[in-house]
Parts: sequence; structure tokens; C-alpha cells
Amino acid sequence: MKDKVSKQEAIFYSHKMAQLSKALWKAIEKDWQEWIKPFQLNINEHHILWIAYHLKGASVSEISKFGVMHVSTAFNFSKKLEERGLLQFSKRENDKRNTYVELTNEGVELLEATLHEYEPEESSVLQGALPMTEMYGKLPEFLDLSALIKEIYGDEYIEILERSLNNIENENAIQQPTDIETYKKQSKSS
Repeated sequence: MKDKVSKQEAIFYSHKMAQLSKALWKAIEKDWQEWIKPFQLNINEHHILWIAYHLKGASVSEISKFGVMHVSTAFNFSKKLEERGLLQFSKRENDKRNTYVELTNEGVELLEATLHEYEPEESSVLQGALPMTEMYGKLPEFLDLSALIKEIYGDEYIEILERSLNNIENENAIQQPTDIETYKKQSKSS
């Protein structure tokens, strides 16, 4: 590596990546929290629901890996979702070591309601990317970033990401109207 990148270049790159990533994450975090607030969910809970939904059930370790969270975080937030009746835990006959989670019908309904209630106009990140669609005719594709993440987290991470993106492209639940007031009332009573 020393032959390819100087220490100064490495520090420059690391600093730039850290600053840009942190700024982008703060915007994403704020947008995400505002989006799911009416459903009485936090980002970790929503992310777990989303992962379990797209993987059609997942082990806690898969949620941890794909959700980029510690295994105890994945387990503890999954437990909270189970207490709300949104997830159920199980063991598989052929795999007694791992704990699996699946969305209940209520969990599916809630997640699909969040997807339906997503408002693109309220996403600062999306709004920030829209001017690029005028220049390039499409939203940024993040090819360099995807390649970087693949090197860090591996092929499986990218494969799961692609599967979830394909599910979103084929999602008809997003088109279905929901009654957000129902979820607000349910959340307050539980």
C-alpha cells in the first residue's frame, strides 16, 4: 500500500470520506426519523422490520450483519418489536443455534404503511440529488460507493442489498393507501 498511496493521501482520503459520510448520514437520519415518527418506531426498529420483510424472515445475526448493527442491538430491538406484536421469534428444525425473526401480519401492515406514507418531497437527501437528474437524466447510482462497501462487507451484503432493491422495485404494497391515524392510535394504546 505504501507504494500506491502516500500517508498524506491516505489521511486526506480518510478525512474527506469521514466528513462527507457523517454529513450525509446526519441528513439521512433526520429524514428517516421524521418519516417513521408517526408510527412510534425508531430507526433501528424500522430497519429490522424492513430487513425481515425483504428477507422473508431472517436470523438475528443476518439482521445484525445487513443492518450494520451489533448483534445485541439487533436482538434487543427485535425483542421490543416482538412485545408490540410486530415480530415473532422462532428456531428452525435444521438450525437450533440461531434465532430467527419474521414479521407478523401486524408487522407487515405497519411496514407497508410506512412505505406508503413516505413523502419524497420531505427527503432532504432526495431533494439534494434531484438536480443531478437534470444533468445526467437519472439519480446517482453510487457505483464507486457500492464497490467500496463490497470490499468492506463482502459480496453477501451487496447481494442482500440488491435483493431488497429488487423487492422495492416490484412492490405493490406501496401503492395501497393506509390509514396513518390507525397506527397512531394503536401505538398510543400499547
